[in-house]
Amino acid sequence: MSARRTKFYLDKRNGKLMGVCSGIADYTGIDVTLVRIGMILLTIFAMGPIGPLVYLVTGWVASDKPSEFADSPEDAKFWQGVRAKPGSSVRDVRSRFRDIDRRLADVEIHVTSHNRRLADEIDSLR
Repeated sequence: MSARRTKFYLDKRNGKLMGVCSGIADYTGIDVTLVRIGMILLTIFAMGPIGPLVYLVTGWVASDKPSEFADSPEDAKFWQGVRAKPGSSVRDVRSRFRDIDRRLADVEIHVTSHNRRLADEIDSLR
């Protein structure tokens, strides 16, 4: 079974301790430094001794990020958008394909039109 891109994974390559905070940052798209600071502040002011326990359990239960998910920043941003709002990402992909299809149709019309100069240039290339 292949790994899912919409699942939470530990990011041990960019992590400091167990990769939990960097996994949360990768999953949500928030800067990892802000996630780490937020985790420390939550532990101090809200969760107390439960914070480190939750961190350790998460680091123990969650699986590592598969190596095939080492994406470009553009791909990582796309998948973060899919996790946050799956409906809007589908809409964006459809919009991109419509735009590509429209531009391809414009090129096809230009190439197949009865443009004498273009036909002469194509013949000269042969």
